[in-house]
Amino acid sequence: MDSSGNGQLLIFSGRANPPLADDICKYVKVPLGKTVIRDFSDQEIYVRIEENVRGKDVFVVQPTCYPGNTNLMELLIMIDALRRSSAKRITAVIPYYGYARQDRKCEPRVPITSKLVADLLETAGTDRVLTVDLHAGQIQGFFNIPVDHLFAMNVLIEYIRKLDLPNLIVISPDAGGVERARAYAKRLDTSLAIIDKRRDIPNEARAMNIIGDVKGKVAFIVDDMIDTAGTLMEATDALLGAGASEVHACCSHAVLSGPAGERIANSPIKSVVTTNSIPLSDGLKNNPKIKVLSVASLLGEAILRIHEETSVSSLFDSTRE
Repeated sequence: MDSSGNGQLLIFSGRANPPLADDICKYVKVPLGKTVIRDFSDQEIYVRIEENVRGKDVFVVQPTCYPGNTNLMELLIMIDALRRSSAKRITAVIPYYGYARQDRKCEPRVPITSKLVADLLETAGTDRVLTVDLHAGQIQGFFNIPVDHLFAMNVLIEYIRKLDLPNLIVISPDAGGVERARAYAKRLDTSLAIIDKRRDIPNEARAMNIIGDVKGKVAFIVDDMIDTAGTLMEATDALLGAGASEVHACCSHAVLSGPAGERIANSPIKSVVTTNSIPLSDGLKNNPKIKVLSVASLLGEAILRIHEETSVSSLFDSTRE
C-alpha cells in the first residue's frame, strides 16, 4: 500500500475508542500499530510509539470524547511523538471533534475553543484531519491544513430505510439543523417539520412550537449529537403532544452525558440510532432503545483514498444517492 509515494500506511489508536480503530484496521487490512500509553500517578500521559514510522503515512484514530481534555491531550502527545519520529505524513482521524459547540463568540468575553483545538492540532504536527459530522461546518476553515469532513448520514439513512416505517416525517430539533434534516427528508422521500426551541442555559432547552403537521405520523428526529438528551425529551413530548403516533431519533455522535441514559430509558421515545464514533459507556450498552451503527468502513475507505491520493469527495457528499 505504498504505491502513492506516501510511504507505508500505518494506523495507530489512542485509548478513546480502540474497538473502532480495530474495525477500521480490519477494513483497511493493516494491523493496528503498537504503542505504549499509560498515565503517571499525577495523570500526566506517557506515550511511546513501538513501530518504525520514519517515512510512513500515519493515521491516528482518536475521538476527543469524554474525558475530552484527556483524550485531546493524548492525541496531541501521540502526534508529537510521531512527528519527532520522522513520520512522512500524520493524519488525525477524529470521528468526534470535541469543543465543536464553541465555534463562535455568541456573547462577550468567551473563547472560540474549536479554533484553539485546531491550532493545537496543527502546532503538534498534524498534516491532515479526517472527521465525521462537525457540529458546525465552518470549523473546517479554522484549519490551515486539509480537512476531510465525512457524513454519517449515508449509514444512518440505510438503517432508517430498512425499518420501513409508515407515514414517516423527518424532524429538525431546531432551526440550525434544518439543512441536515432537509437532506434526510430528500433522501428518504418524505416531508419535514421543525421544532422551534429556546435555550436559556447550556445543556438545557425547552421545545416551543412545531412548524409542520406531524399528526398521525412517525416522527424521526435527526441531529448531529445527543448530549444530556434534555432537548430530545422536550422534542419527543412536543411531537407526541402534537399528535405524532411515535417518535424515534438518530444522531452521529452519542455523547450521552449525565442523565441521558436514564432519560432515554424512561421516556416514550421508541429508539435512538447512533454511530460508534463515540464508544457507549457500560451503563448504556444494555439500553434496548439505543442502536449503534458502525462508521468503520466509512473511515476506512477514506483512509485508503487519502493514502492512495484518490478522490474522497463521494464519501463526504451528503446529497449523493
